[in-house]
Amino acid sequence: MNFDLAIIGGGPGGYTAADHAAKNGMSVVLFEADLLGGTCLNRGCIPTKALLHSSEAFHSFHSTPGVKAENVSYDFAAMHEYKANAVGTLRSGVEKLMKGDKVTVVNAFAHVTACSEQGVTVEAGGETYEAAHLIVASGSVPSVPPIEGSKLPGVYTSNDLLENGGKDLKSLIIIGGGVIGCECASIYLNLGAQVVILEALDHILPPMDREIAQRLTMFFKKRGASVNASCKVTAIEGEPGNMTVHYTDKAGKEQTCTGEGVLIATGRRANVVGIFPEGQGPESERGALVADEAGKTSIPSIYVIGDAKARNIQLAHVAEAQAKNAVAAILGHELPVDMNVVPSCIYTSPEIASVGLTEDECKAKGIAVKAKKLPTGANAKCVIEQSESGYVKIVTDAASGKLLGAQLVCPRATDLVSEFALAISHGMTAEQIASVIHPHPTFSELVSQVCEI
Repeated sequence: MNFDLAIIGGGPGGYTAADHAAKNGMSVVLFEADLLGGTCLNRGCIPTKALLHSSEAFHSFHSTPGVKAENVSYDFAAMHEYKANAVGTLRSGVEKLMKGDKVTVVNAFAHVTACSEQGVTVEAGGETYEAAHLIVASGSVPSVPPIEGSKLPGVYTSNDLLENGGKDLKSLIIIGGGVIGCECASIYLNLGAQVVILEALDHILPPMDREIAQRLTMFFKKRGASVNASCKVTAIEGEPGNMTVHYTDKAGKEQTCTGEGVLIATGRRANVVGIFPEGQGPESERGALVADEAGKTSIPSIYVIGDAKARNIQLAHVAEAQAKNAVAAILGHELPVDMNVVPSCIYTSPEIASVGLTEDECKAKGIAVKAKKLPTGANAKCVIEQSESGYVKIVTDAASGKLLGAQLVCPRATDLVSEFALAISHGMTAEQIASVIHPHPTFSELVSQVCEI
């Protein structure tokens, strides 16, 4: 069977590429070894947000003024059923999209048996497929460090907590204070669990601005979490329901902590093992495929997008954007998406978002800037919803006034950041943003308020 384009991986990058290619008249075959939607839809972005929604509703009973309720409880199984239904609805939408696009979907592991500048040969499910171009969109898998006891029962990855009913834990030790660890911490804190976070670096959320990390640490501690940075985990022992983690703290002292379960959230690695024959395939770096801005690898007929790409930001919307660019490059069109402005979102309580450059990054680049910071206590909607402890910060070019970056720790931060991204992309100044009327009282006023300072 011959196709214009073969795609390995049916996550956000893969199905977006298939959709755009098909709509541009290409014949497309999409290989997915598991479920359409990939990690994001089935055991990542969507499940965590569904569980955060339920857990935040439960927590609100105990924190909303004037609300009195007795014997309020949560049904963990029902929460996961709701999550599964949301995932199923969205997956069905992807399936219908592929069917409407007349994309050939093959539910089997795919491996490349031959590749050259002229095209590729792919085998999957006992069949052979030929394609002029290949896009590798195989995503990533949890990366588990070689810690003694890391494979014991009672030690989980994010996949374990988000699939097959999850784990109803009253106490949880989280190894890794990145995005996955912090979002899972928020879910369990909302449900009243005792949470311990152990982070190897000197603050949680290493990719984010240090001030954001400090603020989230404060929020977590106010909720009763134990947040420990500069830690080295040495061993895990115990059984489900009674786990012990041994670690050295920042002073070099040996410490232990206990919990019903342990989550290892130490990042993710590219999932490209077995796709290409040993010693063949495109150039790689630390297990991920190297490519240019358009996604083209060292083999011109092969492209890579998303988490499988080396030195890439592991975000679903990045994979989707790269999918559009890769298809455009294959068709010989201009790249439609500006990859220089990428919003990052963390769905903790409160939400966190960032786009563009931070003040420290600007200083490191020698850019003269002005920074403006608005505490959320200045916003009426935040006061109403008792969210006065966050902030919105913007960084503008000192000479031109153009917006260079924004960082948010506030309600609906993950929605508000898009307005800043649009402004940065179009070279707008803070004054221009402030000139647009924002309705009152709304969280969106935070955008105009900080620009008016």
